[in-house]
Amino acid sequence: MNELEPKKHYMRWQVIALLDFVTIISFENIFYPFQNQGLSVVISWIFLLFAYVIPYELIVSQMGLTFQTQSGGLASWVRRSSNDTLGYWTSWMYWIQSVPYIVDVSNSVIVSFSWMILGDNSLGSRMSTFQFGLLTFGIILAFILLENVFKNSLEILSLIGGGAMFIMSALFILLAGYAVMHGTHMATQPFNFHAFMPNFSLKYFSTTGLLIFAMSGAELAAPYLVQMRDPKHEFPKAMWLLAIMTAVLTVLGTLSLSVFFNANNIPHDFKMNGPYYAFQMLGQEMGLGKILMYLFAVVQAIFMMAQLAVLLDASSRVFAGDVADRFMPHWMTKKNKNGRPIHSYLMTTGLSLFLLLLTGTLPNINTIYNWLLNINGIISPYKTCWVFFAFVAVRWQQNKFQSDYIFIKNRIGALLVGGWCLAFTFICATLGFIPQEADFGTKSFNHQLLLNIITVFVLFGLGFVMPMLRKRELRKQELRK
Repeated sequence: MNELEPKKHYMRWQVIALLDFVTIISFENIFYPFQNQGLSVVISWIFLLFAYVIPYELIVSQMGLTFQTQSGGLASWVRRSSNDTLGYWTSWMYWIQSVPYIVDVSNSVIVSFSWMILGDNSLGSRMSTFQFGLLTFGIILAFILLENVFKNSLEILSLIGGGAMFIMSALFILLAGYAVMHGTHMATQPFNFHAFMPNFSLKYFSTTGLLIFAMSGAELAAPYLVQMRDPKHEFPKAMWLLAIMTAVLTVLGTLSLSVFFNANNIPHDFKMNGPYYAFQMLGQEMGLGKILMYLFAVVQAIFMMAQLAVLLDASSRVFAGDVADRFMPHWMTKKNKNGRPIHSYLMTTGLSLFLLLLTGTLPNINTIYNWLLNINGIISPYKTCWVFFAFVAVRWQQNKFQSDYIFIKNRIGALLVGGWCLAFTFICATLGFIPQEADFGTKSFNHQLLLNIITVFVLFGLGFVMPMLRKRELRKQELRK
């Protein structure tokens, strides 16, 4: 009988590393820090790699193997290592951090199509902020309505688009190296040791949250543990490979950017249009005209649309994983005939509209794009704090937990490293409130600071409302009895 049973299909650790890589960091993620910190961001990337990313991903290895039978991912780690209340807050923050990212991805979809259609950066002069916001909301609404039709196919496309994005990133790095070896002069001058030294100012530290945003998300691979043949040995290998690929893209990618862009005089719309400028300039250098730029625009559009579909589905289902019943109103988890949590979709839509109304107060599309990125650089690191909180909680009471993999066997050493990562992430997230594209004391600075505070207050503050609504719901049920 055993011979008739189909053999279980196992996922190789290299595949899991690649899947995690394409959902964490993409080619465009190296542009934001390059504009904020210039060539010195290379030192930032290298420092973060050894002092943050490698410990982070090995911490994920231990946590994933400790709770490999739990369905709630990060929320389960926190809930099982502390209590139900903190587990709920982890779920809430994990969900709420996806809302600004959903709006950001929708913006990227519009930008990619504008480059495909217009072939240049003229979107900002052709479309008002109101039209941009309306089109963004229309894309979000359309994807929610069509989720049943396109979800599975777009998940496949996300792998195709993610793989293609990785290939495009590697191609850019290789061709930039080829151009330098064949006579192309470095755009960034001076290109010497001093140019790489960071300027440790308040602005420098306030932009580090975006680096954490670009490099975080290794915990997304935890659900794949059950599909590995030997998780004890293979999952840490996947995390090491993920760290190496991240290092290659961030460090070599930044050096490649310095070939074509002067780090001391970067275009003001670099975060929004920089990737397209890069492939346009590379294509011209290679004698290919705009072919590489159009190719990247197509890959970016496919990847972003697929990512949007997966994000909408994943964010709406997060509370079904591992949240105590007393925190979430029943109507939030109620599903329609197709198994979709319709009210969760509605809340996602409503909060996206709230963000778009706030962006309508900003002067232009480029400012909107940059502001949403900065919001992600605040909210996403706050969510990542829970990874390190759970690790510290587990190691503090390590006799209660068993794992096939232990990161730093010495308990005090593990607590120090986990505490460092937690404090560093929290401080960078908090400093992210400082606006990055406006001078201190100006009207624009005060405006964006106010928007940052309002956004975080509303998105996190709604987390207090759900348990209250559930309590009211339970009270009504008691009265009916």
